[in-house]
Amino acid sequence: MDITILGIESSCDDTSAAVIRNTTLLSNVIASQAVHVKYGGVIPELASRAHQQNIVPVVDTALKEAGVTPDKIDAIAFTRGPGLLGSLLVGVSFAKGLAISNNIPMVDVNHLHGHILSHFIDLPDRELPHPSFPFLCLLVSGGHSQIVKVSSPYDMEIVGSTIDDAAGEAFDKCAKVMNLPYPGGPVIDRLAKEGNADAFHFARPHVSGFDYSFSGLKTSFLYTLRDKVAGNPDFIEQNKADLCASLQKTVVDILLDKLIKASKEYGIKDIAIAGGVSANSGLRNGIVAEGRKRGWRTFLPEFKFTTDNAAMIALAGYYRYMKGEFATLDVAPTVRIEDMNI
Repeated sequence: MDITILGIESSCDDTSAAVIRNTTLLSNVIASQAVHVKYGGVIPELASRAHQQNIVPVVDTALKEAGVTPDKIDAIAFTRGPGLLGSLLVGVSFAKGLAISNNIPMVDVNHLHGHILSHFIDLPDRELPHPSFPFLCLLVSGGHSQIVKVSSPYDMEIVGSTIDDAAGEAFDKCAKVMNLPYPGGPVIDRLAKEGNADAFHFARPHVSGFDYSFSGLKTSFLYTLRDKVAGNPDFIEQNKADLCASLQKTVVDILLDKLIKASKEYGIKDIAIAGGVSANSGLRNGIVAEGRKRGWRTFLPEFKFTTDNAAMIALAGYYRYMKGEFATLDVAPTVRIEDMNI
């Protein structure tokens, strides 16, 4: 029997709704919020207000594009956390209202599990390559940097995590120091293609195990700019591409170093990446190159699944639905990953 899931994602600044049938994507609608650009970062209160404006038309469009009416939905999957509280509250509240009015069960989803399980989404016109269990997933975004051992859709273990800043946060903050537009990560990626990745050298952390640290790199980058600009006020503008290329190479090397060690430790050769930073060309090229060298099977998400999207939430919800793990009406959004029990 076919199972049709409506997914709702509102953890940060993208309002998204998607419909999947089993594991095949029927629609995936995303409304981004341009209001944050002039502030150089996401303003939580503005994000939650924009979600309120977007949620109804986004869900309506997703259902229409999928050719599905609410009475044909088997369950509503929604992001419970982690994320911004006000943003999450909009998605959770809407899911509850829609579930009550149509007598549809709800499934709460861990946003990070959604990113990982996005590798199991199929498209209507083709099946995408899927990793085999167990596999390692490097989950990298503006808020998280983790290595996750995935034994099944229901069994995931974080074996390495950042002890301070995330990789995406390091990109964005270093971009801000260079006065690059927000969001800075994609701008750094574009400029890095024009620069010399060996032009500058920045501090690399020495953290035990498979954990990451990016605060020292940010400080090293800031001090390099401070010292160079003191002698040449135009230093950043004259060396922007080289700075971006060197920064990107350092971040990618840090990420891959621990991933390689984890692969050796667990004897796992199916390696995936997920999250917003998985769209970075340096990381994508780096993991493919390491894969060729080490005999890995590497899995890169489609670009449309790297950002926050409801397709991955619907897919993760499908697996929870199949296991009979439903949410009750008293479910509340959860901001921190440490407080998640799913």
